[in-house]
Parts: sequence; structure tokens; C-alpha cells
Amino acid sequence: MDRDHAKYTEEKKSAWKIFDRIYRRYDLLNHLLSFGFDFRWRKKLSQLTGKQKSVVLDLATGTGDVLFSLIRHSGPYKQAVGVDMSINMLGFAVRKSNRKGLEGRVEFVQGDANAIPLQPGRFDVATMAFGIRNIPVPENALKEIYKALAPGGRVLILEFSLPENPVMKRLHLFYLRYFLPVIGRWVSGDVDAYRYLNKTIETFPYGHRFLNLMKVSGFEDCERFPMTFGVVTIYRGFRNSG
Repeated sequence: MDRDHAKYTEEKKSAWKIFDRIYRRYDLLNHLLSFGFDFRWRKKLSQLTGKQKSVVLDLATGTGDVLFSLIRHSGPYKQAVGVDMSINMLGFAVRKSNRKGLEGRVEFVQGDANAIPLQPGRFDVATMAFGIRNIPVPENALKEIYKALAPGGRVLILEFSLPENPVMKRLHLFYLRYFLPVIGRWVSGDVDAYRYLNKTIETFPYGHRFLNLMKVSGFEDCERFPMTFGVVTIYRGFRNSG
């Protein structure tokens, strides 16, 4: 069991390397595997950030879609910074940003959510979509996010979860275990792509357990917003203003 756990932890740590290989197909895979609901999820996250002109940080930014959604639905922002470990994903994000006419308005930085390479207390809003479940100890990233936020700042985390309805839960697990890995491998052309995604979702401490992790990490007024029958959840919390 310990050996299996260690192997699983290493898979999580190196998950970004898979996305470094499939960056060209990443957006297409997101749309296909979510049946297009990913657009709605990012829009809802954007709406929950509020309308204030602020400095925003997006962790595990990938190809930048969360930042672009934030700018579209809740901007303008004074500054927007995306951080990711995959240099290929970041390069793709930069090209998308330029095509959207956002050159100079969005900055992309290579870095780890466990050790954010930016000035602490700088950001009014921090977001993270579908990244924290790949971090072996989520509390580490939550504490880093807390330090990155200015007093009164807010964090919004969009992550996979499991439906509370037993029937929907069984159907969703069947999709995760048997269909999603096949589609991911077929579209991406990478045998490891999305192979263990169901494990990260099934073992992730979603719902009230994740809210408790946020509270332990210092966040206040924590709440969750389940979407699409509970297959994803947005979590929101605030750094105290003191």
C-alpha cells in the first residue's frame, strides 16, 4: 500500500509533464471531455471574483483560459499574472493572449503553486482551476495562496468533485474510469494522458473537507458552489483584512 501511495504521489508531482507534451490539444480536450461545460464553469468563477479593478493571480494557468475568462467577464484588472510549471503551456498561452489583443496586459510566469515565485501580499484575487488536486499536499498550495493575497483578498478554486446523488455519482464514476481515459488518449495521442484522472478526482477531499482545509490554511468565510450535478465545485474564501 505504501509503495502504491508513493507511486501515486510521484504521478501527481509529474502530472505537469504530461500537459507539457499535449499542450496543442489541451483546450480541445477540455471542451470535449466536459461536453462544453468548461466555458460555463470559468464564467461562473469569473463572476464570483467581483467587479473591482484589482491585481489577479491564476495558478496552474495552463493555456490561460481562466485569465481570459476573468478579463472578459469581470475585468478590467490592473494586472493579470498566470503561473504554471509547463513552459509549453505558457508559450501557447502567450500566443493566445497576443491573438486576443492582450499583449502587455497579461503576464505569464513559470513556477510552482507550492512555492509561488512572486511578491507576497501582492494580489487581490487568486484563482486555480483543475490544478490543486494534482498537488500531493493541498494545504501547502493553500498556504502559499494565502501569503500571495493582500489583506481582504479572495481565492477561488475550481476543481472536480463527485455528485451527491447516488445515481449521478455512479454514472459519473463510470464515465471517469472507462470513457474519459480512452478519449483523452485518443485525442491527445499520449498514452498517459488522463490515465489516472479518475484517481485524482476520487481521492480529492472535495466538498466540506476541502472547505475545512481552506479554513485551516487561514481563509475565512469559506463557501462552495457545486455545479453541473456536482461534478465540479467552486470554492471561495477570503484572507482577513487585518
